[in-house]
Amino acid sequence: MASAPEPEDGRELYALLHLSPDASGEEIRRAYRQFAQIYHPDKYQDIAGRMKEVATENFQRIRDAYEILSDENKRQIYDIYGMEGLNSGLELGPKLSKPEEIKEQLERLRRRKEEEKNFTHALPIGSIIANFSVPHYLNGGGIMRGMAMSSEVELPVSKQNTVVVGGNLAVNGAAGSGAASTVLRHQLSPVSSIEFMATAGLRSVIGTQMSRQISPHSTATSGLAVSLRDGSINLSNAWTRQLSDNAVGNIQLVLGDESSISVGWQKKDEKSTATGEVKFGTNFFGASAHYTHRFSSKSHARIAGRVGSTALDFEIGGGRRISEFSTVRMMYNIGIQGVSWRFELHRAGQKLIIPVLLSTDLNALFVTSAFAIPSTLYFLLQTYVVKPYYLKREKQKTLQKMEGLSTQLTEARKAAEKAQKLLEPVSNRKKNRQLENNGLVIIKALYGSRKKIKESSELNEIHNDMASQVFDVTIPLNFLVTEAGQLKLHDGIKKSGIMGFYDPCPGDPKLLLVEYTFHGRKYKVMVDDYEALLIPQDIHQF
Repeated sequence: MASAPEPEDGRELYALLHLSPDASGEEIRRAYRQFAQIYHPDKYQDIAGRMKEVATENFQRIRDAYEILSDENKRQIYDIYGMEGLNSGLELGPKLSKPEEIKEQLERLRRRKEEEKNFTHALPIGSIIANFSVPHYLNGGGIMRGMAMSSEVELPVSKQNTVVVGGNLAVNGAAGSGAASTVLRHQLSPVSSIEFMATAGLRSVIGTQMSRQISPHSTATSGLAVSLRDGSINLSNAWTRQLSDNAVGNIQLVLGDESSISVGWQKKDEKSTATGEVKFGTNFFGASAHYTHRFSSKSHARIAGRVGSTALDFEIGGGRRISEFSTVRMMYNIGIQGVSWRFELHRAGQKLIIPVLLSTDLNALFVTSAFAIPSTLYFLLQTYVVKPYYLKREKQKTLQKMEGLSTQLTEARKAAEKAQKLLEPVSNRKKNRQLENNGLVIIKALYGSRKKIKESSELNEIHNDMASQVFDVTIPLNFLVTEAGQLKLHDGIKKSGIMGFYDPCPGDPKLLLVEYTFHGRKYKVMVDDYEALLIPQDIHQF
């Protein structure tokens, strides 16, 4: 009993009107009339309670489905893109007959909408760095030694072109500097791109860079930059290769005033990230590495180190995500410049970084205290304040989510039961007519969890623990039996969309169990959620 591939949208409108995706216009009109006779609100004027309201709601669903499927253009869009295509405002202009023409027109309209969307979206990235110095303050100076700001905005002009505009300002003591830059990035093909860059400031530079994927696992980048100040030229070449599913290696060669060669490596998986780089220049050398371990989706620890002709330091620390878009981090650093803390706040693409130099003397007691005090405070806060708070909040979210899902399922079940109540009079008349003719009568039909359906089939009863994941659909199936004594459910149509059905276990595999009689014999069959069903058939007899 093979399961049919699950369509993305489930073909809900076809299921609602009990139609095949290949149904003709006449079949659509006939199905609409059949359901409209059952659910038209005017039939329930004199009935007390909420039956008219239920009828009105279901009649609106039927009418909406009919309006889409009876309109050739809307039906074509629905068949290709589902309700998403209709809700996104896609409309066909001239009448098109070939599926290829329809798809081409829809793709053209969708690309146009994407381009319009690009014009309204910019991707800003920025950072503010405020340098504080305790020794400078204790010696009678100001506590802030310097400040730097940088900002960059990425503006998609079209699907192939992007403009990046940026700038930076820096102040250190009595000295300052600034620069502005513009980059035009053009996607030449799916595997290659080119960039044109111009920078104005103390180091005015123009340049170009081209990247190309030279194999499924390798990318090469070449660049040329010319200084407008002294006419010097820098050439750069970089090669990046995918070493494994989660590891990347790269080599970069720069020729010019500051020629250098560097070799780097990065490995990233679900729990950790590790990087390393070794760099040699004409008058310097250096090596760096860092490792980040993610304890959960909200917290991580980081350790890093640098060694070279101009640097020697080591840092350790960690961070925590405090909201969907915000993360805080604290790092402890010890090196040739002294002992310092660094506080960071990351929100979306913005960063606030505050390095605080605590001491230039590497006193053993002070070095130990500068690390131990904040670590102890963090541990105490994490253990007795933060962790209990987040556990409580996560528990509340889980309960709210479960309650929300339970409420939705309860409402969907009630709606299906009400829809069945309106079907019941006609369903019973059809059932009695089939009984008189010794024809097809559905005596039991259950829809829901595959596991629970099989258990109920073996036990011939539904226990309390099964009831929430299984739904009785005997009434709607008797309603769908034709005058000729046949029932047909179409292939590729999700059964929860049939009038009087609902999905009692979203996300789980589902079955439909049908027990029926025909010419005095008993039959039984089970089909998957998207599988076709045609009864009666001799192979179902038991």
